[in-house]
Amino acid sequence: MTKAYAAQSPSSPLAPMEIERRAPGPDDVHIAILYCGVCHSDLHTARNEWHNTIYPSVPGHEIVGRVVAVGRNVRNFQPGDLAGVGCMVDSCGHCHPCREGEEQYCETGFVGTYNGPLFGGENTYGGYSQAIVVKEHFVLKIRHAEADLAAVAPLLCAGITTYSPLRHWKAGPGKKVGIVGLGGLGHMGVKIAHAMGAHVTLFTTSPGKIEDGKRLGADEVCISTDAAQMAARANQFDFVLNTVAAPHNLDPYLQLLKHDGTMTLVGAPAEPHPSPGVFNLILKRRQIAGSLIGGIRETQEMLDFCARHGITSDIERIPMAYINTAYERMLKSDVKYRFVIDMATL
Repeated sequence: MTKAYAAQSPSSPLAPMEIERRAPGPDDVHIAILYCGVCHSDLHTARNEWHNTIYPSVPGHEIVGRVVAVGRNVRNFQPGDLAGVGCMVDSCGHCHPCREGEEQYCETGFVGTYNGPLFGGENTYGGYSQAIVVKEHFVLKIRHAEADLAAVAPLLCAGITTYSPLRHWKAGPGKKVGIVGLGGLGHMGVKIAHAMGAHVTLFTTSPGKIEDGKRLGADEVCISTDAAQMAARANQFDFVLNTVAAPHNLDPYLQLLKHDGTMTLVGAPAEPHPSPGVFNLILKRRQIAGSLIGGIRETQEMLDFCARHGITSDIERIPMAYINTAYERMLKSDVKYRFVIDMATL
């Protein structure tokens, strides 16, 4: 049996529980978990805010650990290696997105690291636990220094969630990129867009985040509640990455986009955003898009990119028993910028 922390219902706090992991098969990698990041999706799921939670729920999909055993068919990992696991642990493998290396868009629904297959099925248990067993295809190589491992963990979700759209919409030199929100996702978006060579503007409602935004790599910081500051930046941006995970008015951010510009949503609120005004879209052929993490190949690319550029997450390391307090603080945006659980405390 494996020690873990789980929610038993939407209203119950997370508490200790023992779970059973499968014995490693021929294609499996058995990983002792060292650190697990705390994602807002963990809270949404533990509290059934997306109305699809399978209980008991063991969250956690930002996993960094050390390989302790491998199956006989495993070729790319051996005991002692550092390894990561992100949001997926399986997919059908044969639909068009899977064949293209975009398992996150699997037509039958990828299998989440926790809470089972996307469209329903047997439960899976995530990284708030001592160990995990995962198919080799869904295990990532970690090339950062061991001293950085706790801060690497959030790259497995927050990192790839921002890297994938920035790469897809070609953020880079000569492009003006806006990042909306400076939280767990937004601070990674600023770091990654800056490393890609884009001109980066952070949009935040918090004047207290101006200095931090510039420290993280923003060329400019705009207070989005200041109409004059927003108007001065209208029609200028090639791409806006909106990371906010609460319902809000999208129109002020659409107005930032130039002709043929795109705003991509990666925050996942429990309730829908208000519908944007159609004229903000049609008069300049602007687009609203969405993006969901990245495939395994792209996630490995992101990890290697971040290792080359010295990018990790800004974190607060916590013991496992602090998780319920961490959730309440996360709801108040009282963390800079990601909690990471030290699993040695479980």
